[in-house]
Amino acid sequence: MSASVSSRPRPTWMTPAVAGAFGLFYAYAVWSAIGFLIAQATSGSGLNGAGWAVLLFAVVFPIVVFVAGVALSRRRALWQFALILLAGLGLVAVFWLNILAYAFTSGQSLIAG
Repeated sequence: MSASVSSRPRPTWMTPAVAGAFGLFYAYAVWSAIGFLIAQATSGSGLNGAGWAVLLFAVVFPIVVFVAGVALSRRRALWQFALILLAGLGLVAVFWLNILAYAFTSGQSLIAG
């Protein structure tokens, strides 16, 4: 006697819905990085080359992590897909905290002078 497990395929809208929900958090990280870049660039003395490079990378990094997470996990189970995107979001959050800590503790290193 064989027991057959009938696994229904998941609806096609679930993966884009989960990606879209996580994409909003990633977009917030990009938006915050753009706002911080503009605020630092328009301050009294502006940014030097290293400041531009670091803060532009802070804008691009969440996009790269999101695209990599979706590309690596789109064919997995939905819970694995969501878990990989959540781990990527944690990586983006830690990176953003490092950028803020560097910018606020380094004093004049990002500022042109």
